[in-house]
Amino acid sequence: MAKKDYYEVLGVSKNASDDEIKKAYRKLAVKYHPDKNPGNKEAEEKFKEISEAHEVLSDKQKRARYDQFGHAGVGGNGGMGGNPFQGGGFQNFNFDFGGGGGGLDDILGSIFGFGGGPRRPARGADYRTTVTLTFEEAVFGTTKVVSADGKDLKVKIPAGIDDGMSIRLNGKGGAAPKGGTKGDLYVFIRVKPHKHLTREGTIILSETRISMADAALGTTVDVETVDGTVRMRIPAGTQSGTPFKLSGHGVPLMRSDGDRGPHIVTVIVETPKNLTKRQKELLEEFRGGAKSKKRGFWG
Repeated sequence: MAKKDYYEVLGVSKNASDDEIKKAYRKLAVKYHPDKNPGNKEAEEKFKEISEAHEVLSDKQKRARYDQFGHAGVGGNGGMGGNPFQGGGFQNFNFDFGGGGGGLDDILGSIFGFGGGPRRPARGADYRTTVTLTFEEAVFGTTKVVSADGKDLKVKIPAGIDDGMSIRLNGKGGAAPKGGTKGDLYVFIRVKPHKHLTREGTIILSETRISMADAALGTTVDVETVDGTVRMRIPAGTQSGTPFKLSGHGVPLMRSDGDRGPHIVTVIVETPKNLTKRQKELLEEFRGGAKSKKRGFWG
């Protein structure tokens, strides 16, 4: 199902002030808070919806990206319909490799010590280990070797995995007594931070800095991406904080045929320091012309 417009969710206009957004969120949050609506699933979903809208619209950078790119600019392809790594609900997402998996009897037995069928032999101990990945390895996937019970195992790390997730290898844990099934091996993922890039779900974020002159006249810049350097055009009149989208240079979307999120670049316009006398004179001329134009005397 398509997500609703965040402004509509909060009942505010697209040019609403930060204060108006905050007031609208507080009013709706009080109305739909789960504590005031116990057992009301519809109210619970509504509360989640307005909380998500507020999280984006109350953040200047996220709001700017949303205004320009819609939900795609703030990780709007998340959930099971898109990338299962996105969003807090999937932060500890488990990959279950190796087949198998118990039925209801196994679940009941593990919780209560009995099941719908005969008592099964004790299960072996679960093992856990940690694998550290580079930012790029997490984006594109890789293969790592881990050790368990003195044996080396190759673990396929899927593209798009994120920090804090884990992979379960069925039957690769400790041996069980009396012929029971072996335990599982849990591989926990840690991702090293990148020097210049950050990540929000399937979106990669970075900044590029340009001079006032380049912002006013337009320019091209080299942007570092996980795919290498990409040339990006910045049009004349660009304001500081403006986001630009490089489609297809983000993190791969799960359950898709090679689709990837975007890389969003925020342009920061630097104010010059230690100006020469001539530079100051030129800026004074520009300021004077801008004032005249505003009064209606220019050109």
